[in-house]
Amino acid sequence: MDLLVDSFPELLAGLVVTLLLGVVSFILGSVLGALIMLARISGNVVLRGLATAYVSVFRGTPLLIQIMIIYFGLPQIGLQIPPIPSAIIAFTLFSAAYLSENFRAGVLGVDSGQWEAAASMAMPYWKTLRRIIFPQAIRIALPPVGGRFIALMKDTSLASAVTVVELTRVAEGIGTSTFRYMDALLVVGLVYWLINTCLQVGQQALERRMGRAYA
Repeated sequence: MDLLVDSFPELLAGLVVTLLLGVVSFILGSVLGALIMLARISGNVVLRGLATAYVSVFRGTPLLIQIMIIYFGLPQIGLQIPPIPSAIIAFTLFSAAYLSENFRAGVLGVDSGQWEAAASMAMPYWKTLRRIIFPQAIRIALPPVGGRFIALMKDTSLASAVTVVELTRVAEGIGTSTFRYMDALLVVGLVYWLINTCLQVGQQALERRMGRAYA
């Protein structure tokens, strides 16, 4: 308990950075993931191929490697990016690959009769997506998207590898200065658990609310 009290300012600062990394990356990743999803379901062979390759690369390589390439590798070609923006870019690109598949599964999960009904009314493709398909797809995709957000919050700990002072980096610093590594790591682990528990509760509440709307 004394370690928690003494280190509270550092832990609070680390928590702010962790939340910043997770929330910003998730928002940007959702936007990029939606664009990739649209490319994946489009009739354009080139767009579909590029989107498929993107998903394959970013899902098939470790996130830590992607972070290090952006922070340590890009300076070799003259592009220097500070630690926090580097981490956000890596988390965004990585999460977009997974979120695009979550969104695509949601769209494909909508009954094909919805498309046929819209076509029978001569509704344009984009209007059908916006007004009929997307609202239903969001409900289908919500559980895996929520799970991706929770996973992303845990993945933010990898930002410590590029000197970002988030919760994990704070725990390392506390352990180095006090030699109480176990206590510091347990405290930070508890903070992560509390964050993700709150996210799980919020996701479940949102799922119930959306479920009532479509009951």
